[in-house]
Amino acid sequence: MKTAAEHIFRTCNRLFSRKTPNDVVEAHPSNIETAAQLDNIQHLPSTSPPPRAEALRECVHHVEAVLERAHHGGGWLLSGIICMNILILGCSLISGSATSGLITTVHHQIFLIVLLLLTMLWMLFYMVFTSRKDQASLFKDGHAGPVWLRGGLVLFGLLSLLMDSFKIVTYVGYLHCESPVKVAFPVVQAVFLFVQTYFLWTHAKDCVQLQTNFTRCGLTLTLSTNLVVWMAAVTEESIHQTVIPDLNISVSHKLYRANFGDRKCKCSHSVCDTFKEAFYYLYPFNIEYSLFASAMAYVMWKNVGRLVEDHSHHNVKFRPKDVCFGPVTGILLVLSGLVTFILYEVDILKEDKEKRDKALMIHFITNIVIVSLMSISATIGCVVYRFDRREHVSEKNPTRSLDLGLLVGASMGQLVISYFTIVAMVVTGARGYLNALNLAWAVLMVLELGLQNYFIIEGLHREPFFMMQEAALHTNAHAFHEHIEMTLVMESNKTNYFLNSSADKPSWKRRILKEVCAFLLLANIIMWIMPAFGARPQFDHPVEIKFYRFTVWAAIVNVGLPFGIFYRMHSVASLFEVYLTS
Repeated sequence: MKTAAEHIFRTCNRLFSRKTPNDVVEAHPSNIETAAQLDNIQHLPSTSPPPRAEALRECVHHVEAVLERAHHGGGWLLSGIICMNILILGCSLISGSATSGLITTVHHQIFLIVLLLLTMLWMLFYMVFTSRKDQASLFKDGHAGPVWLRGGLVLFGLLSLLMDSFKIVTYVGYLHCESPVKVAFPVVQAVFLFVQTYFLWTHAKDCVQLQTNFTRCGLTLTLSTNLVVWMAAVTEESIHQTVIPDLNISVSHKLYRANFGDRKCKCSHSVCDTFKEAFYYLYPFNIEYSLFASAMAYVMWKNVGRLVEDHSHHNVKFRPKDVCFGPVTGILLVLSGLVTFILYEVDILKEDKEKRDKALMIHFITNIVIVSLMSISATIGCVVYRFDRREHVSEKNPTRSLDLGLLVGASMGQLVISYFTIVAMVVTGARGYLNALNLAWAVLMVLELGLQNYFIIEGLHREPFFMMQEAALHTNAHAFHEHIEMTLVMESNKTNYFLNSSADKPSWKRRILKEVCAFLLLANIIMWIMPAFGARPQFDHPVEIKFYRFTVWAAIVNVGLPFGIFYRMHSVASLFEVYLTS
């Protein structure tokens, strides 16, 4: 360390001797804070820093900029190539197993087992060797891996473990006539879930400074593995939920043959059917787990070699007593949505056309009411932001950039489905009450997605209220020192009133924003539950199928709907963060 420090200061001296007024130094947030610390140690009464201190500060800027650029070397390219190849190969195998009889489920499961084992080996190497070295992760990204995100990862991981347990019990009954790979895959995946959850819980905030290229490659391997697992789960779930119209068989029968072989292969125990039906209801949690883990691995990858200051972050408390109307109406909306969803799932399977149409009508009306209330709430929140005096966050943050990118990108899935529905309904004339309701739902969905995205993005870009309180308190302190003789009692009372009133009783703007966040959070939960657990009005209502043909419409829905489901869960996480900072 002493040698490195001496080398840096020798570099500073050389740079100072060559410095010209036209030189421009790139500024980073961490550099600014380092310069501020240098200013604090200058115990001089002069208001302008001495030339030597100014040169040292500029030198630190230059050195950190050089180090930052050095960390963005070939490791980024190599890790990107690894990620791209794994994803393309995985997508090819999974697509082939779903559409071709030459590639079976066993083939892509063998590929997944290899990926899972390699990823676990790298995670164990990182935890045992890399992370324990001195100066391996001197910096921590306080924004990465918040407690609520890691808690969600653990919850979805536990439910995914339950799904793997059900799979193991089911596939053991077919060992006498099927490949043992179908038992080995859920076993390996269960171990992988445990190792990865522990790894991400303990190291999500690391900004690794040693073995950066190898660490980047390991993290892209982790990211790619989770995305391939996600693709496999989404494909299997989509095939299970997709029914071919005008035929007496469903696509899920293809999946049955791929997973369990021919119908002549009988299960050796009596609980196969029960567990087989049960683990399909746990697929949504496994899908969300893979996406949560992918997002956390991506942030770790972006933080490799990153130089950040270890700030003392504020512990923002969750205070549900601050709101009432939003949570109450949101809970009522969730309960009513669950009731109508259960009725829809029961009646849509009946052969009576009137009951099926009635189930579709109830489902359409429920969704129209939900998205209408969500649009109104988001509009109110957007209007309140017009009166909000908080400044926008200027700090560069990989976690925040990823959140916003995922939010906008995932919403594209539902937008595509909605616009295709609008075109089909308008061209065919939207005759009948079901077509009219379907058109209204699609139009309102587009409006709701735009308003909610704007509300969330504005909320995530605003400075937290407690930061504004600190800024105001800092300003009051300066005014107090300037007018200490005249306003001692007045400023003290104002400061106490400001702190007490802001802490105990939120302002009307904060109260409205919290109510809107709470309502939208609960509304997004019910909008996640219905499609995640089997609601497919896109296939139960035949107009789009006849207009686009089944193969095209099935591709649109089966690609766009998983992104729409993820969008709802990601919106819940983002709205919770906006609630905490409001």
